Amino acid sequence: MTKDDIIALPNPHLRQKSQRVGVITDEIKQIIEDMKAATISWDVSRDHEVGVALAAVQIDKLYKIVVIRNNFDNKDDRTFTVFINPKIVKLEGEVATDFEGCLSVPDIYGKVPRHTKVRVKALNMKGKEFRVTAEGFLARIFQHEIDHTNGLVFIDHIKDDPEAFYHLGDDGKLQPLDYKKDVEQNTILW
Repeated sequence: MTKDDIIALPNPHLRQKSQRVGVITDEIKQIIEDMKAATISWDVSRDHEVGVALAAVQIDKLYKIVVIRNNFDNKDDRTFTVFINPKIVKLEGEVATDFEGCLSVPDIYGKVPRHTKVRVKALNMKGKEFRVTAEGFLARIFQHEIDHTNGLVFIDHIKDDPEAFYHLGDDGKLQPLDYKKDVEQNTILW
């Protein structure tokens, strides 16, 4: 699987809720491998960005599965942790606004409010439940990806604030998006 298999808005499947995984079959294991491959393929194609995580819906598989890169500060580390049926059991900390991007919302970034700490439970590849407490950027990643499993995309949290949107310039720096112009030219796809 490659970056070209990642679906993007306005694909309506991104707005559907994913189903829980009951049994970890060979099909589920293959979906997980496909998710990792698509993320790495996307990552390799980008000079100034790192693919840090992916939900199964983003490769058009409506399962509650998320993969998160183990070291998102190092593009050479291509290992992931798998979260099957991930669920946020507690939101903690303050709500902070920071930038987010999404492989399914190409070239658009936004300033999204999220909790700074979360507690998550999930199943591992062997079907055993485990729990994780995440803070900072990792907490943001969990909220973003678990939103995907519930049919939400990061823009849903900021769509009423045109000044919250950005795009990545050729120099790798974020620049404000001319939201009004893009709406008038119908280049915004959501």
